[in-house]
Amino acid sequence: MRTFRSTLASGVAIAIASTSFLIAPAYGQEEAAEEAGLGEIVVTAQRREENLQDVPLSVTAVSGDKLDAISAGGVDIRGISGRVPSLLVESSFGRTFPRFYIRGLGNTDFDFNASQPVSLVYDDVVLENPILKGFPIFDLERVEVLRGPQGTLFGRNTPAGIVKFDSVKPSDIAGGYGKISYGRFNAINAQGAVGGPLGEKVSVRLSGMYQRQDDYVDNVLPSGTTKDAFEGYKEYAARLQFLIKPSDDLDILLTGQFRSLDGTARLFRANVFTKGQRGLNSNFNRYSVSTDGQNEQSVKTQNASARITYDAGPVSLISVTSIWDGTSSSVGDVDGGFGAAFLPPALTGPGLIPFTAETRDSVPKLQQFTQEFRIASNGDGPLSYQAGVFYFDETLEIVSDNFSTLGDFVGGVGLFTPAGGVNIIASQRQESKAWGVFGSATFAVTDALKLTGGIRYNDDKRDFTASRDFDSFPFDSFLAPPLLGTVTRKTKDDNITWDVSANYAATDDINLYARVARGYRAPSIQGRLLFPPSTATPLEDGVTVGDSETITSYEAGIKSDLLDGRARFNLNGFYYELKDAQLTAVGGGVNANRLLNADKVRGYGFEAEVEFKPISALLLTAGISYNNTSIRDAGLTTAACGAQLGGVDPSICTILDPIVTPAGAGPAIVNINGNSLPQSPEWIANWTARYSIPVGSGEVYAYTDWAYRSKINFFLYESVEFQDKSMLEGGLRVGYKTDKYDFAAFVRNITKDTSAVGGIDFNNLTGFVNEPRIWGVEAAFKF
Repeated sequence: MRTFRSTLASGVAIAIASTSFLIAPAYGQEEAAEEAGLGEIVVTAQRREENLQDVPLSVTAVSGDKLDAISAGGVDIRGISGRVPSLLVESSFGRTFPRFYIRGLGNTDFDFNASQPVSLVYDDVVLENPILKGFPIFDLERVEVLRGPQGTLFGRNTPAGIVKFDSVKPSDIAGGYGKISYGRFNAINAQGAVGGPLGEKVSVRLSGMYQRQDDYVDNVLPSGTTKDAFEGYKEYAARLQFLIKPSDDLDILLTGQFRSLDGTARLFRANVFTKGQRGLNSNFNRYSVSTDGQNEQSVKTQNASARITYDAGPVSLISVTSIWDGTSSSVGDVDGGFGAAFLPPALTGPGLIPFTAETRDSVPKLQQFTQEFRIASNGDGPLSYQAGVFYFDETLEIVSDNFSTLGDFVGGVGLFTPAGGVNIIASQRQESKAWGVFGSATFAVTDALKLTGGIRYNDDKRDFTASRDFDSFPFDSFLAPPLLGTVTRKTKDDNITWDVSANYAATDDINLYARVARGYRAPSIQGRLLFPPSTATPLEDGVTVGDSETITSYEAGIKSDLLDGRARFNLNGFYYELKDAQLTAVGGGVNANRLLNADKVRGYGFEAEVEFKPISALLLTAGISYNNTSIRDAGLTTAACGAQLGGVDPSICTILDPIVTPAGAGPAIVNINGNSLPQSPEWIANWTARYSIPVGSGEVYAYTDWAYRSKINFFLYESVEFQDKSMLEGGLRVGYKTDKYDFAAFVRNITKDTSAVGGIDFNNLTGFVNEPRIWGVEAAFKF
């Protein structure tokens, strides 16, 4: 990882180079400058269409060139990470199971049952399970990121905020688009849409996407090298929408969509960190690994929904019904290498691997049903309001297998598995039901001052069953058999969330706002019994429950349009206190997750965004955020670093926290009071520049976008090794565009930034990294 100064300097240099050679002559074109201006940004952050500048909360919308650039070359949903202030997205699964963090709040849990404090809302429907949240980006109107608690209008599990996706809807005007790109690693990204009227009362829109990429990472083993073994994938998705208008007052939107993905799971790389040192070491090679385990991944999800809107004059009645279901399977060599400690050194690598760890996590069944009824006022009177009821029902089944492809000691649980045999089988089944009733109103006290208040009642319950078993096979007589059995848990809670805000128009172009909001995350259960704490511990201790967490957030800011509409500047500051914070302790000696409740987590910071269009041909944007998070619980402890079985030093990493119990047969126990949250960088920054020159019937344009984040820790505890200093990724797109056609060349991660984005600590110093540099060409048309 290069230093921040050098990477930032490179990024700025390339950004300037990509536009400055075009900018100089343009400043003399006064007529073009007079025509320059920023358009209004329309968002639905408050469940109705509004100018972003009038919304009294921190929200960012991503669309147009920025969204096109982010998704170039088949980049998945993680591509929006860092492109918005206070937003980070990462995954230990690759193209599935994205984990979202807003203002430092997220969840590093890798289990399919993980509860996240950032909700993803797709076309007005919340997607609860992680395998649904990775639905691909295509044919979208915009992406909105709402920061801070959103409990009133969007309900449970939104204490950090939401990420909201709105697809393009059917129209009574015939048209569509298509685009295809080809790039590095034989990557193909194709998508398109077509739609229009089917008679006087029905319109339709069909959109689809296909992406594929070759394997490009070699697998180097003593027995030989397999070329191009990993990192390939094939994915396709489609969406069909019918908009039916039986009368002028009634709209019925019917949607069906699906996704299918087959490819490589996340590549874990053994011992790419060196004990006592920061950064990736010489074991790391982006284009090769040495692994003896399986690696594959598949996801299939389907959805059907109906949105019915009836305009009754003074009010509109809205019903949103949705059914999602899906299956998923992901197999990974968690130890990241080959061989184990009991094998001769020549047959192991890279570095010490105390035991093998190869796991498969599958979702054989996922069903989610949601229903919302809402009433919303119409008209331009001083009072506007909306109220509704919401129901959520989910059935989730998870199966986790621990096995060894080659056959050896597995998972550190004292069992011997024959080649290809399955060792431990852990199953989970969870039934979740929730409902809520809510209302929100805005009153214009004067032409300049608007007050908004909202309240919601939430009721949640979960029934959970976990079991642990193993296949029949002989194990060494001197080793104790594993604990087997079934554990059940039930949780139930209710909570009231609310928000109060004021929006004051100081001038026609400057709005001041303040907001206080209370959010809520429902109780969650973690019961991946693949590796309970130890064979001497009751099996029940392997199932942990996180009590409800509540957040109170305070925010104030300014939103301004400047220079006769040529510039936009928004700034806000915030402070929050999260009580009974649900935290996930990952790893630390066993490949398991445990839920903790911290007394408090405190956070504060600011977010700023600016857009500037000095002339019609040039658009500059930038955003920056600062987030300070701190765990406040004097007695909170967790396991840190796995134990090296048979090693001289029992701990695999260098712990920076106060040690309560030193490492011995198991990992060290450390106090984490005062630590920042994992995957919570203090600084996130992004900037873009677009410049164009008229040529013929179109324009030649250059667009560059950049994202930076500062240091992150991978776990609740702090160590020298499991962190990354910073990351800076940039992209460039150059092309020719007309009203109908767009031909472009693009590159992502233009500086070849190499950064660790996560780690695995229970076995060895394992890590995984960001995506490589890719490039390609793209052709698009619309009609």
